[in-house]
Amino acid sequence: MTTALRTGHVQPVQIHFEDLDAMGVVHNARYVLLLERALADYWAERGWPFDPSEPHFADLFFVVREFSVTYHVPINKVGGAAVHFWVEHLGTSSLVYGFRVLSADHEAMHAEGRRVQVKLDPATLRPAPIGPALREAVRPLLTSAPSGASL
Repeated sequence: MTTALRTGHVQPVQIHFEDLDAMGVVHNARYVLLLERALADYWAERGWPFDPSEPHFADLFFVVREFSVTYHVPINKVGGAAVHFWVEHLGTSSLVYGFRVLSADHEAMHAEGRRVQVKLDPATLRPAPIGPALREAVRPLLTSAPSGASL
């Protein structure tokens, strides 16, 4: 198991006391939140905040279709950590993130997984194409050339 950084982005995140379970380790469901925190910070820093009053909000109306996590080493304290994420697939109306939760020094991999998201039209709640501006914004996270196929 390597923690060497590949393509994508590494976003620092904080482990809070309420992320710990009764055994004193980060609860398994909190890894989903760690990825959410990392993605929200990343996109907000680039002008794509998850805010209904912002003009880009309709472009960011995604729902999670699939989420999988494999756990390796428990996190047993509050403080810093890092989430390394990238985009494995950019389809017509979907994208697939790969991610790893790392220690703050990137020496330990606590968990890894993937998340599939589908863009919806906010009015109809049906799949909708990812627009050109967001496709361009995703490009730095791609691990390879985007495919046109939809999930």
